[in-house]
Amino acid sequence: MNYKNPNSILVVIYAKKTNRVLMLQRQDDSEFWQSVTGTMEIGETPVQTAIREVREETGIDILAENLPLFNCHKQIEFEIFPHFRYKYAPDITHCIEHWFLLPLADERVINLSEHSAYQWCSVQDAIKLTKSPNNAEAINEYKSTIIKGI
Repeated sequence: MNYKNPNSILVVIYAKKTNRVLMLQRQDDSEFWQSVTGTMEIGETPVQTAIREVREETGIDILAENLPLFNCHKQIEFEIFPHFRYKYAPDITHCIEHWFLLPLADERVINLSEHSAYQWCSVQDAIKLTKSPNNAEAINEYKSTIIKGI
């Protein structure tokens, strides 16, 4: 069996015009909303993974649009939710996640391929909506950047 790499990325996408954050609804759990996330593939850097995952999950092509992807230079270790552990090798219980911010000029229509729905939320609503503590922590940590529209 091919197990998932326990190294991943989280990209908080926000609209500078409205100061709202993009949240995506997982297909495998309709109550689970999150930012763009994804597993690093073998040989990929965190930046390459972030660029690929944003394109795959939203249709936004960072390179083609020359968008500024900000590497927060922060990585956290978190416990993998028990109901997702089957995707990892038997001895893996934690994942390392690298954080990024992607500011967009304004909200846009998202091309969903891996999620059921999306919504643009205020910072506080996004923090409340996500089931992922580290996703909430990332949004909260960078809320002043989001609200200032930097």
